[in-house]
Amino acid sequence: MARSVNDRLQDETIAHGLYVTRYGNGVARRMLSLLNKLDADLAAKLLVLLDGKRADTYSARRLASLLAGVRDLNQQAYEPVNDALARELTCYVEYEAGYQLDLFNSIIPEQILKHVPLQSIAPEQVYAAAVAQPFQGRLLKEWGQKLEADRLDKITNAVRSGFLQGETVEQIVRRVAGTPQRNREDGVINTSRRDLVVVTRTAVNHMAATARQEFAQANSDIVKAKQWSSTLDTHTSQWCIIRDRKLYSLDGKPLGHAIPYLRGPGKIHFCCRSCEILITKSWKEMQIASGELSNAARASMDGQVPAHTSYAEWLSRQPYARQEQVLGVTRAQMLRDGKITVPEMFNDAGEFLTLDELRRVDASAFEG
Repeated sequence: MARSVNDRLQDETIAHGLYVTRYGNGVARRMLSLLNKLDADLAAKLLVLLDGKRADTYSARRLASLLAGVRDLNQQAYEPVNDALARELTCYVEYEAGYQLDLFNSIIPEQILKHVPLQSIAPEQVYAAAVAQPFQGRLLKEWGQKLEADRLDKITNAVRSGFLQGETVEQIVRRVAGTPQRNREDGVINTSRRDLVVVTRTAVNHMAATARQEFAQANSDIVKAKQWSSTLDTHTSQWCIIRDRKLYSLDGKPLGHAIPYLRGPGKIHFCCRSCEILITKSWKEMQIASGELSNAARASMDGQVPAHTSYAEWLSRQPYARQEQVLGVTRAQMLRDGKITVPEMFNDAGEFLTLDELRRVDASAFEG
């Protein structure tokens, strides 16, 4: 029996959400790698800046002047990261805006689209909307400023403390930047590295959610509701557990329940992996005459909310190519051969995808 449009949208949304999470992990890793390179330069410059300076010969005014130089070094290290992240997100939004259109074009019957054509959304519009909407209380630009400012506080406090305790320049630099032997994890700025990873992953999810919302609003003649879809595992937050499978209107009003939408999936908390399935109207709700559609088109556009599916159920019914993308060759073949079940073997450690890889894995779904 042919599956409905909404059932197929559910499957593709789950798959895309998995790939976007991996892409976000990859972006975070690249931003962290860039910052690590810049931090090595920061340590070298800090050595030069502090060389020959002694606490017992430094007045409060001279120390303040020295710390101003530290601020300049921190800014030089962080600006390239902020710029690189903005470029990455701009490219990603361009892709994500097109993905939603391609997905609906590939699934909704042509007979339906002749009556209710899909509307594309401009990437510039999506990016402008995303950067104008705060996530976790701050705009994207403000998060960049906060990360830089928090890091500066840690560096200046470490330098000031080192001076007052009579530490050598080398000891102060180690206190700030850490040691290569410990992968720089023993420096005070290591916390800022973890913060960068969290904000980057959250920013990617924020962009994805904004693109999805803008597309839904532009195509409200076809899309009637949104269904929250949470990734249910040991890492799922309490906010997402209670909202899983809940329906909301396109403007975020609860449908059939009273649980508020808040910021929505992908935005409700840091590193939120939840997404939402866009629910299409039935051919009757779109007021298309029965005689203008085939039986198959009418059956596929029934407007019904897709049945609940577990992650294991979803993965088990996917094409082999997608199972291989998720599990790898060996485990995918074992699943196909019935030698093992998904719960027995699956542990997504967060593989890294580039934007080009994201394009390829999504495009394979449209070829079927």
